[in-house]
Amino acid sequence: MAGLIRRNDIDEVRARVNIADIVGDYVTLKGAGVGSLKGLCPFHDERSPSFHVRPQVGRYHCFGCGEDGDVFTFLQRMDHVSFSEAVERMAARIGFELHYEDGGPANREQGNRARLLAVNKAASDFFVGQLATAAAEPARTFLGERGFDPSAAERFGVGFAPKSYDALSKHLFTLGFTEAELIASGVVGQGDRGIYDRFRGRLVWPIRDTTGQTLGFGARRLLDDDQGPKYLNTPETAVYHKSQVLYGLDLAKRDISRGKQVVVVEGYTDVMACHLAGVTTAVATCGTAFGVEHIKVVRRVLGDFDNGDSTALGEVVFTFDPDEAGQKAASRAFAEEQRFAAQTFVAVAPDGLDPCDLRLKRGDDAVRRLVATKKPMFEFMVRRVLAQHDLDTVEGRVAALRASAPIVAGIRDRALSVGYVRNLAGWLGVDPAEVSRAVSSAERRGASEKGAASGQRDDRTDARDDRFGAGPGADADNAVPEAMAGPSIAQLPSDPATRLERDALMAVLQQPEQVGADLVRRVSQAAFANPSLAVVRDGVAAAFAEGEEGFAPSLWLDRVIAQVPAPFATIVRELSFAPLPEKAGRELSVYCQGVALSLIDRDLLRQKAELLGRLQRTDAAGEPERYSQLQRELVRVEQERRALRED
Repeated sequence: MAGLIRRNDIDEVRARVNIADIVGDYVTLKGAGVGSLKGLCPFHDERSPSFHVRPQVGRYHCFGCGEDGDVFTFLQRMDHVSFSEAVERMAARIGFELHYEDGGPANREQGNRARLLAVNKAASDFFVGQLATAAAEPARTFLGERGFDPSAAERFGVGFAPKSYDALSKHLFTLGFTEAELIASGVVGQGDRGIYDRFRGRLVWPIRDTTGQTLGFGARRLLDDDQGPKYLNTPETAVYHKSQVLYGLDLAKRDISRGKQVVVVEGYTDVMACHLAGVTTAVATCGTAFGVEHIKVVRRVLGDFDNGDSTALGEVVFTFDPDEAGQKAASRAFAEEQRFAAQTFVAVAPDGLDPCDLRLKRGDDAVRRLVATKKPMFEFMVRRVLAQHDLDTVEGRVAALRASAPIVAGIRDRALSVGYVRNLAGWLGVDPAEVSRAVSSAERRGASEKGAASGQRDDRTDARDDRFGAGPGADADNAVPEAMAGPSIAQLPSDPATRLERDALMAVLQQPEQVGADLVRRVSQAAFANPSLAVVRDGVAAAFAEGEEGFAPSLWLDRVIAQVPAPFATIVRELSFAPLPEKAGRELSVYCQGVALSLIDRDLLRQKAELLGRLQRTDAAGEPERYSQLQRELVRVEQERRALRED
């Protein structure tokens, strides 16, 4: 059928692409044992990482929500593209030429994601080119007055939309884009007279995703006769969702991940000023308040999860204007503060200057000092509440204590909470015991209200230390959905026998070449006590019977999954991604063969015990042949055990 990509080409692209590089554009990944990486799942909200990637196998798996697949599946889920688009995107990334069945072209739909991104890319190039024209003098003046030279504009892709009804749309038509595609991308609007350029006579910033693809635009009014809003953004489209994008994240993501810090500012020029001043972790929202979806994006890039070491937690620094809008923004940010495992801070510049004006008036160093002298979010909010009361009167101090106690009660870290009790007592000039009682009372009220609202425990419980990121007692946002059929690692008992069976299968599934063909065969023939793991063992045996040439990591897992009943595919995938309990400094083959030998030895010991029992029940005089056979079997088993120990 014309238009279908050839299967061999799909397999070749999949084999050549490193899935860790692609996932790493969206999620900060860290080592999770031999051949495995982990991070916060991009498909569901969680506090502890349960999302694992195995580059050697070319697959990912989430122990929390069950999402599983290869690099193409990941792109389909993340960017809502078709399978063909995902393959074409990866082929373009590695410079591989695709071939199609019967020589036909790829199937394309007008307005699909790839075409919308192409429209935005072409529009961005057009705007950048227009910035150098005579008509763009107001735009260049605006930038210059704020301390941005042409190289700064080029670095951030800033452009100019000419004051024309259809200059952009005419240009895009010459490139082969359709009217439907222009409308779907949001670069044009539609009125009674037809379509018109949405951005006219404005300075334009491209808004990109973490991979650098342009999703939409933010445009600033420049001309006095422009009756539109000061800032105008691309409307919601199939690729642009303002609640999920952050301006500057494509430039900041690497330093955010490395430095474990993100600075949230309020505007495009603030992002530019921060980056040029050396604060290269700055990002901004695009025409909307910083909300829950933004937090999810930041946490994935920041690698924001609580591993029990408070010194290793990241930092989220908010900058707010001192005006009423800035205070409202601070309140909204504080309301969502506990969604972060990272520590949260507030930075307010002297004289109420935003980062752009601060850099312009006091230089780059002042911007760096602004971030360096940040205050903890809790201190900022408490002092803000206290400033609203007259602390010179008894009534004012009592009211201030009542208003600020819930803030201190909301601090997760108990050591910090105790410290803030003392600080609040000092700021109010009252006895610390009085503050402690007020905070305890606020905690009880909060717990009572929460229990009444949900009847369940808080889903923001600190992340527990769990090797697989999910299981009995896991966070509510890490729980395995009931809709997932079949057994799971999280349901396995923790007795030594089951652990040995689990670990041996993990080694066999993840590192069959390190285990070796002979040991894989013998593990697949051993008796298993756990019935779920016994089914997986049978799948290994059936896959092995097809030939050990299928040990290639990308093929072995699929072969085993194909052999087990459908409900058991999940536990096979989990065993294939769970971190191997390998010790540093020990060769991988030593561990893999050791755990397999332990299981085989246990099975031989079981056989020996069964043979001894039969021997005792057999009459040597009445059944001499059976008795001799059992003795020979005992000798064989003992010799095999001895050979294992010698190996």
